[in-house]
Amino acid sequence: MLKIMQSFNKDSVIDFPAYVAQTIGGSILSFLQSIGALAAFIGKATAKSFSPPFYPRLIMKQFIDIGYYSLPVVGMTALFTGMVLALQSYTGFTRFNAEGAIAGVVALSVTRELAPVLAGLMVAGRVGASIAAEIGTMRVTEQIDALITLSVNPFKYLIAPRVIAGTLMLPILVLMGDIIGIYGGYIVSIYNLDFSSGTYIAQTWDILEKMDVLSGLIKAAVFGFIVSMMGCYHGFNSGRGAQGVGTATTYAVVSASILILISNYILTQVFFS
Repeated sequence: MLKIMQSFNKDSVIDFPAYVAQTIGGSILSFLQSIGALAAFIGKATAKSFSPPFYPRLIMKQFIDIGYYSLPVVGMTALFTGMVLALQSYTGFTRFNAEGAIAGVVALSVTRELAPVLAGLMVAGRVGASIAAEIGTMRVTEQIDALITLSVNPFKYLIAPRVIAGTLMLPILVLMGDIIGIYGGYIVSIYNLDFSSGTYIAQTWDILEKMDVLSGLIKAAVFGFIVSMMGCYHGFNSGRGAQGVGTATTYAVVSASILILISNYILTQVFFS
């Protein structure tokens, strides 16, 4: 028994560096393989989104599902975000006698950052999960294989309408969120903090520039592309069974949320560096 244990310990010491190298190398190769598969999927889906034939009825359905049905969630989020932002700004600015800057802070914060990012995250949770679950279920029940058998390109029929709708509808949602969020700050400032209505509106118009709103809309288009693409990718490559669909749904939401935050920093650096 002692000889066996000594032999085991000796082999473990000898093989441990190789085991570590193999584990790290395997993880790196697996990560690079996933990145390559994702890049190939994005390239193919993007190309199919701009080439005929198109399916107007499916695209319109996705406009309604992604845009119209997400408006209550995005609107409520923007409204209370603007209200809380006005309250918190007032609490901080009163220490420096700078209450007059609240209107500008609310307007810039909502249009540049809060409305695009929060709308993107909320849509990722609602739409990204829905897309992944729907396409993942079609993969599990072999409906995608049936489309291929019927000579229907699944990228044209399933992926392209969702990518087009997500990219075009999220800027509209963010524009509505900008208006609602600024109005939420206006409500709190006028009816709770006793600001002058005319002065608040004038300060908001003075501080806002076209680039502030435009940068948020460009961010929203990128976020919409990310959300729809991540939902389609993870759903299309879903594993078998209910567990595979659940895993794909989770990955779709998490990956979209992380990519939204990363791309938000990159775009902010590009616009306002």
